Amino acid sequence: QVQLVESGGGLVQPGGSLRLSCAASGIIYSILAMAWYRQAPGKQRELLARAMSDDNTWYRDSVKGRFTISRDKNTVYLQMNSLSPDDTAVYYCKADRASSSAGIGDYWGQGTQVTVSS
Repeated sequence: QVQLVESGGGLVQPGGSLRLSCAASGIIYSILAMAWYRQAPGKQRELLARAMSDDNTWYRDSVKGRFTISRDKNTVYLQMNSLSPDDTAVYYCKADRASSSAGIGDYWGQGTQVTVSS
């Protein structure tokens, strides 16, 4: 089994920055990709950024230039700059095709709240 634990959420003023972290634990052999999603109230969960095991990254257009994803083996980070109230949401990390002692699967973190407000 793979567990993902997120941290770093909180309240920030418009224009501010936050750095989210997500650490995967368990007997992990490899993780194909680690990604960040968010879900705002009344909206669908959306993919923001993904970091592949080959160091390739992908970003949703709405966060390009403001958010940066980075990965250190089984930990993924999301540096968020120039935050606006539209970025208020619960942020989730996900491990895609994680190979562990439990087999191969996709795993989600529990989510961390990010609130952008003055």
